[in-house]
Amino acid sequence: MLEKIYEISPSFFWAGLTLLFGILVAKFFERISQRFFERIRINSVLKRIGLKDSFEKIGISLDAQKFFSEIVQWFFIILFLMLSFEILGLSRFSDFLEKVVLYFQNIFISILIFILASYLIDFSQKVFIGSLEKEKITYSGIFGKGFSLSIWVLTALAILYQLKIVPDLILTIFIGAIITIALVIGISFGLAGKEVAEKFLKEIEEKLK
Repeated sequence: MLEKIYEISPSFFWAGLTLLFGILVAKFFERISQRFFERIRINSVLKRIGLKDSFEKIGISLDAQKFFSEIVQWFFIILFLMLSFEILGLSRFSDFLEKVVLYFQNIFISILIFILASYLIDFSQKVFIGSLEKEKITYSGIFGKGFSLSIWVLTALAILYQLKIVPDLILTIFIGAIITIALVIGISFGLAGKEVAEKFLKEIEEKLK
């Protein structure tokens, strides 16, 4: 028994050392991620678009910076844990964790989709809804909420598809939602908003110059 322990002790040593190094690396990248999300002010954006307040109403404190940073941290922990199992010769555990590590790319893309959608809604509220309010449209607030809701619906469907949660069904719903939203916007502008749409597009063109 002592001979077997002596034979496998180097593997335990290197596996433990690898895992310890992995935890340090994970902490390092967690801090970098935290600083990155602080610089892009994702929490401020979520507060401006009302998502943070919506979560607080149901008793959930939304801290996107901390949540996304912890996801990055766990990616590196699982990665080095996989390497530790490989050193110990536990191939089944290592193969399972390899699949988990590969799945993280879907999670990272989903985070990117969420961030881009948040900034798009924030931009639309500043430019699009602001232009409607200047034209003194009575239902500009309702239109703004409908526009934001449409983006969130498409974002949720895109994230679910990226995470491979019933992908075929989600893809069908996603295409249907895009067609429906496009028809509603087209009919709305076609029946009652030609002049407003023209003024709005001119304002956006001037701001982008």
